[in-house]
Amino acid sequence: MELEVETVEDIDDEVVPDGIDAPDYVLYGGKGGVGKTTMAAATALASARDDTATLVVSTDPAHSLSDTLETDIPSDPARIREDIPLFAAEIDPEEALEDGPFGGGGDAGGNPLAGLLGEDAANPLGSSMPGSDEAAAIRLLLEYMDDPRFDRVVVDTAPTGHTLRLLELPEMLDTMVGKLLTMRERLGGMMDGLAGMFGDENADPEEGIDSLREFSDRIEQFRAVLRDPSQTDFRVVMVPEELSVRESERLLDRLEGFGVPVGTVVVNRVMQDPGEVADVGDSFVAPNHTDCEFCERRWQVQRTALERSQEIFRGHDVRRVPLFAEEVQGERLLRVVAACIED
Repeated sequence: MELEVETVEDIDDEVVPDGIDAPDYVLYGGKGGVGKTTMAAATALASARDDTATLVVSTDPAHSLSDTLETDIPSDPARIREDIPLFAAEIDPEEALEDGPFGGGGDAGGNPLAGLLGEDAANPLGSSMPGSDEAAAIRLLLEYMDDPRFDRVVVDTAPTGHTLRLLELPEMLDTMVGKLLTMRERLGGMMDGLAGMFGDENADPEEGIDSLREFSDRIEQFRAVLRDPSQTDFRVVMVPEELSVRESERLLDRLEGFGVPVGTVVVNRVMQDPGEVADVGDSFVAPNHTDCEFCERRWQVQRTALERSQEIFRGHDVRRVPLFAEEVQGERLLRVVAACIED
């Protein structure tokens, strides 16, 4: 059976926020597939509407920012709109690894272990070290957050596990530095001999350790920014389903353990009339909870999850985004999403 869905041709300009009330950095986190990219794109569009130079950047290896904004997004920040100062980038972890810590290079900007045991020995398996993709992403993200071209940076983070590994990196690097220093102390001059055996007799072991320390310090600065609500709003995105509520609860607990406050929780794909969530009129197709048994059952599932989420996320700014009949792509519906989460 084919269903005719009437699309929304235009959204009243007054509905969309001119700018947003948020700190310099807005990060969206949560389980994969809950709509983090949609929220980040909508927030960035609204942010740039009052001439705030805004960068939206995706650290998720499975990029969809280009599809959501319906334009090609490069790996380096570039302006994607002429009428508003909106910039975008999709970090390519493989490309970033070539120049970042734990990558294949043996210079100061590459694998810091190459300075200890030589380029070939630094990674005997011929592949990047665990956590290297997160390290590459955070290295570039730190550069973008310090870039004077941007007044605000909106981040579409990778799924929950990747995000948490980013926050765990300082401890991992501190442990690695400690082990390397212990090994160097025990082996003494043998370290220099090992470097020569593996093809880099001029390698400076101290340079590799210093590189690790410097990068660890940079990540600690990043965590300090995340812990400061005056600089960062970390927003958790979820859908109104029991499994998503549980994962979001775990994410909140882990973030709390890192000292990262969560200001906003966005509940996406709620089966409500969009006009009930934001002041967008009655031009949208809405779920029929009266005559559609499927819609009514799904709404019951969602209401149960919503009730539980209200208890868990009490004290947070909880925003709802409706389930649209159309896929959210392009500015037309992103403006409606922005009206739901940024009003």
